[in-house]
Amino acid sequence: MIKAFRNFMSRRTISYKTRNYIMNSFSSYEKFQQIREQTESERQAANRPHEVLYFHKVDDPYSHLTIQCLEQLESSYEITLKFILVGEENLETVHEPSLYNIYCLQDVNRIAPFYNIDFQAHEYPAKELVEKANSILTAAKSDDLIEIANKVNSALWEGDIGTLDKLSSTYFATMAEVKENLIQGNKIRDAKGYYFGSAFYYEKELYWGVDRLPYLEERLAELGAKKAHEIQNICPLELKAPIKFTSDKKVNLYYYPSLNSPYTFVSTKRVRQMREDYPINLITKPVLPMLMRMMTIPGFKAKYIISDAAREGRRHNHEMKSIYSPIGKPARKSYSLFPIIDEAGKGFEYIEALLKASFQDGINIGDESFLQNVVTDLGLDWQVIKKDLNTKRWKKILNDNVEDMYAGNCWGVPSFKITDQDEGNPFYVWGQDRMWLLKEEIFKRLGG
Repeated sequence: MIKAFRNFMSRRTISYKTRNYIMNSFSSYEKFQQIREQTESERQAANRPHEVLYFHKVDDPYSHLTIQCLEQLESSYEITLKFILVGEENLETVHEPSLYNIYCLQDVNRIAPFYNIDFQAHEYPAKELVEKANSILTAAKSDDLIEIANKVNSALWEGDIGTLDKLSSTYFATMAEVKENLIQGNKIRDAKGYYFGSAFYYEKELYWGVDRLPYLEERLAELGAKKAHEIQNICPLELKAPIKFTSDKKVNLYYYPSLNSPYTFVSTKRVRQMREDYPINLITKPVLPMLMRMMTIPGFKAKYIISDAAREGRRHNHEMKSIYSPIGKPARKSYSLFPIIDEAGKGFEYIEALLKASFQDGINIGDESFLQNVVTDLGLDWQVIKKDLNTKRWKKILNDNVEDMYAGNCWGVPSFKITDQDEGNPFYVWGQDRMWLLKEEIFKRLGG
């Protein structure tokens, strides 16, 4: 059972019924609320403080953003903030390491200015500087750790060897002590069900970096932990792009969805809204799910992804409800109709309908009568469309889409690409978390 749980997303190791059951369990709002109520009741009964764990990795660019919010978090809430130094990510969770590293650095360079944070590094710190940074933070006392970590991280990413040497003369740990500290930090992180740095943990729930920090703040505020004099949220985004924007010119917005992705599902409503509110030519380029691209997702990561996506869906009024995973034959069957439907101008609407069926309505999208109803609802002729059912033209199209996505150092979904109308100046973005950044880029190109 343990092995099945760890590999529950893989069609090769578990039945679709069990996989669907577990996915629905992870996404359940009722269970989400029950866990919150139970943990708060237990915390009060044990008279525990509001203890927030923060996992910090010195050479993780996202950690560099998040560390700069910690002092304000600690001063704004009645919490005990526990700083935990971690090391390398679990290799099972990083599917394309070279693309991952390039993209993370590029992403933080792009988003840092919107948080009013200075980050201009274009390469990762040298190994010896990372080791020195970890030595300093291993030796630092807990009372001073956040203040020192801010100094260490700034010096590390700016290549300020002098500052690191000065700090190292006061705070020094041996390589053996650093190794043991990182091992213990990773054990705590792993036990909480996470796998990267730059994340918070509070009472059975995880919050990744500056993207999820507002959710942690909301929860603490609801529990009465916010100090009375504090009003504003920590590290707010400072955006320029308006809610709606018109222009005589348009850009191309390429959308790379997958039929088995909960994050793709929660993005569809906003993609459709962006098409209505912004001057874009929306071009839908579906890709195979990662599991059908011979990747595996360990159970602990799948649990976080599904529960986090469910939380995101509720945030954006696009809630996940009854899930029926389309992995395998249902996905292949549905994808086979995409090329002809896309040629009829209904590609996005088709993918949106399939995702709604899989993540809201609990429908097997491989059922032929369902596909017929979808096609008819789109105003298309089923007798014409069904001629492509179970044909193989879609395979090359989806393979080409993956290659295009990879060209922008993106491997997961949903991913996006903006180009000028002449296809020039490509701008790739990974994840529904960055849809605000798409608007900023479009506004900058056409009217900002």
